[in-house]
Amino acid sequence: MAYLSLILFVIATCGTPGPNNNMIMSSGVSHGFRRSIPHVVGINIGFPVMVIAIGFGLDGILKDYPVIYDVLRPVGAAYLLYLAYRIAVSPVGEQKEAEAKPLTFLQSALFQWVNPKSWVMAVGAVTTYATGAGGDAVWNIVAVSVIFLVFGTPCTVSWLAIGVALKRVLSKPLQFRIFNVAMAVLLAVSLIPVLGEIIADLQKITS
Repeated sequence: MAYLSLILFVIATCGTPGPNNNMIMSSGVSHGFRRSIPHVVGINIGFPVMVIAIGFGLDGILKDYPVIYDVLRPVGAAYLLYLAYRIAVSPVGEQKEAEAKPLTFLQSALFQWVNPKSWVMAVGAVTTYATGAGGDAVWNIVAVSVIFLVFGTPCTVSWLAIGVALKRVLSKPLQFRIFNVAMAVLLAVSLIPVLGEIIADLQKITS
């Protein structure tokens, strides 16, 4: 297996903007570093577990029954739009301190299963670097998941650090509100390719 190529793939996919990174940066702004740690751990444990599940059979099930993915994709998109709304209207100022809660480890880990970018990354990594790379497939799948854990975690922590740094700049409730709305818009915009695929599928069904 081409480990250097895989490491570069992990850094490129985990370090670029997407639902996970947008949300962890928003968490850094709203909750600070310490309270966001379960969110970070959930991402970087939940995603490698997803890679292992796909590598050890789930990918084959999806190929045999593509309708499962056809259902998961709109459900995931709808949930992400709901999260974008929640971010946009999340409490600010004194109300934020009293009501806002960061994602838990379990919530963050389960979120990977409805995150369209996670599916693209996981299936692409398994297909390219595990099952299609030759050698021991089991070892390749485990290696891919471990490399995502080792090299993906610093990427997520970096986005959290950006959020924590921004928290020092955003000193007024209005600034927090503008930031939250901007993050919600970015999260919604990240769904444009997925929404395009869903619309194309609907057109096929109705044509």
